[in-house]
Amino acid sequence: MENPIIQLSNLAVYWLTCSLSNDVSWATRRAILDWYATTLPGTIRSPSIELKHFIESGSGNAFSYVDGEPRSISYSAFMNGVASHTVEFDDIFKDGGYHPGSPTISAALAIAQHNNVSLDVLHRAIIGAYEVGCRLSLAIQPAHYKYWHTTSTVGTIGAAVACVLLAKGTQDQVMHAIGIASSFAGGHQANLQGEGGAKALHAGHAAQAGILAGNAALAGVKASIDSLSGPFGWANATTEATVNWEKAFLGSYVWTPITRMTIKNHGCCGHIFPAIDGVDNLLKTHNIGFRDIESIDIHGYDATKKMCDRENPQDAQQARFSLQYCLAAYCLTGKVRLEAFNDEALTRQDIRDFAKRISVHRDEELSKLYPGVRSARVIIKLINGEELFYHQKTRKGDPEDPLTDAELIHKFNELTMGILHDSEKARLEHLILRENDIPNDVRLLHIHH
Repeated sequence: MENPIIQLSNLAVYWLTCSLSNDVSWATRRAILDWYATTLPGTIRSPSIELKHFIESGSGNAFSYVDGEPRSISYSAFMNGVASHTVEFDDIFKDGGYHPGSPTISAALAIAQHNNVSLDVLHRAIIGAYEVGCRLSLAIQPAHYKYWHTTSTVGTIGAAVACVLLAKGTQDQVMHAIGIASSFAGGHQANLQGEGGAKALHAGHAAQAGILAGNAALAGVKASIDSLSGPFGWANATTEATVNWEKAFLGSYVWTPITRMTIKNHGCCGHIFPAIDGVDNLLKTHNIGFRDIESIDIHGYDATKKMCDRENPQDAQQARFSLQYCLAAYCLTGKVRLEAFNDEALTRQDIRDFAKRISVHRDEELSKLYPGVRSARVIIKLINGEELFYHQKTRKGDPEDPLTDAELIHKFNELTMGILHDSEKARLEHLILRENDIPNDVRLLHIHH
């Protein structure tokens, strides 16, 4: 088999000149609008509001949405990356357990704005970077995720690819950017699953470090050709199981990952989604409410149990990873969006009391299907003694059950409420989603809030 780093770099540069189908172009536009939807609410929350006073901002033409000013590429990429990974609404490549948008688009947009790159080149760089990052995640998952945070590790490599493609770099430069980025890639599970607010910084670091790696490659710095797949390379060093390169390249040049993204419908960890969707189905099908429920048992795959079985979350970040809290909030309020994690909701005793009725279990069969299939078995026991069963086989927002354009626009409008004026929302949405007449000025994607 040809060296994977060469295959990945060839795939990346392919997108610089190939014709873009309507499906690929539209998926890219949706990814960018979704990035704004998830990034802007993060700009007014911790840790962004604290970081902006301590991180050197520099001067430049990239746009930091945290402080609303033109800043350096490095600062803007980092701060926007942090913001985009804060409220847990960023896109997912579910088969690879990877959130490509936060690091990739944060890096690409900062470079494109500073250098006034056209929107067409921006789109192509994002597509190529998604291609490399998502296919790389297929090779290393699910074993990589035991210790490493894919969005931080793979995200660094994706951001590096975007950097080189925005400069219309060569296949050789992309290859070396991947290799250099593999030495910069970090971010472990303790800072994802444990207490503290470091998780959001993972995406910011990946965007920033990826730009450094990409610029180093553009400057002529070389990496080892074995840096990715060699015996002592990054993939083997971060993956306990055998790396599956065949899986990574299956369907190359036939389909591209940006067309198979999950756009989040709920503002929490994606491993909770099947439980929410399954409970929602039973509530609506049987016309029942939370007052009718004695208990709920969720049988999910391994990551659901390991990461989201949190009975008593102490803050918003922990609550976003608590299946019990999120499901209780959904049953009592009808949705799990931004307001589910404000101070008022987090201190509601009725939500906390209902959460005690919810139990999380690991299902061996569902665990074997992960990460390609994210599902849950739901058992609701009613106060009258009746038991209801449902197998939620997909998640709303996954490629098998995607958000419609109208639902995506609704998400964008809801999540940016109070941050953007209605006229600014309409302008940004129109610019990103219009099918024809793309302006040749990426600076139009600057916003004021």
